[in-house]
Amino acid sequence: MMTPIPRVIVPGTVAKGEVFPVKTIIQHEMETGLRTDSDGEVIPRKIINGFTCRYGGVEVFSVDLHEAVSANPFFEFSLLATESGRMEFIWEEDGGAVYSLAHDMVVT
Repeated sequence: MMTPIPRVIVPGTVAKGEVFPVKTIIQHEMETGLRTDSDGEVIPRKIINGFTCRYGGVEVFSVDLHEAVSANPFFEFSLLATESGRMEFIWEEDGGAVYSLAHDMVVT
């Protein structure tokens, strides 16, 4: 199984009060735990089960994921630019693995 690769697209600078788009994706195979291998053994479930976005330390978007989500989950949402600060993007995987990225947002 490949190592998950997270990516985000978010503007570097935004005007105060502007609504801006956020796009995220993580390359992940998302094994549901419902399939079997060539020997008939169940392939263990291993999915991204949660995603959270924090802006200035405050959770502004989160989602819980289940088996029905496709590989490479993609999210697009909008946020309101209030102040300059760090944006944190956190993906959680079954088994406790966590993948994250950070982006410093400048609000003018």
